Amino acid sequence: MRKAYPPLEPYNSGMLDVGNGHQIYWEMCGNPAGKPAVFLHGGPGAGCSEDHRRLFDPERYRVLLFDQRGCGRSTPHASTDSNTTWHLVEDMEALRMMHDVDRWLVIGGSWGSTLALAYAQTHPERVSELIVRGVFTARRSELLWFYQDGASWIYPDKWQKFLEPIPDEDRGDLISAYHKQLFSENSRARLAAAKAWSVWEGETVRLMPDKKLSELHGSDDFALAMARIENHYFVNKAFLKDAQLLRDAKKLKDIPGVIIQGRQDVVAPARTAWDLHRAWPEADFHLIEGAGHAYNEPGILNQTILATDHFADQTV
Repeated sequence: MRKAYPPLEPYNSGMLDVGNGHQIYWEMCGNPAGKPAVFLHGGPGAGCSEDHRRLFDPERYRVLLFDQRGCGRSTPHASTDSNTTWHLVEDMEALRMMHDVDRWLVIGGSWGSTLALAYAQTHPERVSELIVRGVFTARRSELLWFYQDGASWIYPDKWQKFLEPIPDEDRGDLISAYHKQLFSENSRARLAAAKAWSVWEGETVRLMPDKKLSELHGSDDFALAMARIENHYFVNKAFLKDAQLLRDAKKLKDIPGVIIQGRQDVVAPARTAWDLHRAWPEADFHLIEGAGHAYNEPGILNQTILATDHFADQTV
């Protein structure tokens, strides 16, 4: 069973002005002469962590990690202005050109898989390989499963806490109801709603409970960025047509790819990864037993490291 590579520090980092008042934090890790790769974090609104650097052999990769608009070390914090899927795709292109990369391996999980698919379908000529994990494509059915009726049947106790900030009469459309709370002028209501939204995800993302993850999702700054940005995207259907990323998967047929999915994933159930597998049969498909949604669950981490190792020495 493969484990993450040892901890490492970036060899370069900075901020990129992408316009509309947004400054994007980026960092480069690994070997400056290595194979180019870009890592896309989840959420949207979660930001990158130090452990994300460890998914790649530091001797063979030079990896760009960045915090997407409004989250992590990017500024302004929790901002949803000029913050859409297509702004993020443009940001990736700006970062690619800034670092003089012609083609790169693209890897993302959860929301990161959504952004990875959107980028690869828009710029297939810039993607040498594509790895997606915990596949989420922002279809209405996927949003309703996690935020209306579906996951609630598996985690009824945690779901009750998710419902608490929302009046009974508004619970027929919880994403819209949360939008009112998260963007209200009442700072206390905003924070209470943000924590409830963020903790719901933090406590369902892993197959087994993780106290540190729950605490992170319940912290003020993290919860505000995660909840406001996620809700903004989901109210707007991620700025995609329904099932767009699956219908356009034919654009990926010439890109070597890997799909990694936990069988017991409650946040992004395996049906979506299976639908992508059918739409993109050229990619290798791995359904991991005994795994939920998180990238660092043992079976998922093992398969991710195997995938990045497999592509490490392939020429761009």
